[in-house]
Amino acid sequence: MLRDAVDAILKSTRLDRSHDVPYLAGYSRDGGTIYIDKDLPRSFRAGSTRVAIDRFLILHEAVEKTLIDELGLRYQHAHQIALRAEQAAVRAAGISWREYDRFMARYIKEADDVIDRLPADLDIKPYRDEHDVRLLRRMRAEAARDRKRQGGRTTRRRKGR
Repeated sequence: MLRDAVDAILKSTRLDRSHDVPYLAGYSRDGGTIYIDKDLPRSFRAGSTRVAIDRFLILHEAVEKTLIDELGLRYQHAHQIALRAEQAAVRAAGISWREYDRFMARYIKEADDVIDRLPADLDIKPYRDEHDVRLLRRMRAEAARDRKRQGGRTTRRRKGR
């Protein structure tokens, strides 16, 4: 069932693992791309089983983005619901939530520390809603450095367009 759900999600979105993404995963402003941090391993070992993790994160991010955009939920509420969906999917796959969560927790701090290569269209609403001012400043500084590296070109849209 999870495989079918994620396959359906991926028909309308694309997965990108080539950027630094604070909080490990995120999505583009238009919801067309789900980003997973480039340094997050694609799997971990739970006992004698190798567990691929992308499907669980894709499910989480798609649920979260949809709840925010379609139902107008605040990030914190959408995140909690998406987390429960992710948890149910992990358990349905026969994987210990505790092991999975422990694995993810090890990498969240690392993802927050390195933001040298942010997606240009990363939706920053989750970071704003979390009032993560320090991280937002770092993200804006990196975006400015990136624009400078690209010769000052910008993809920002003016209000009303």
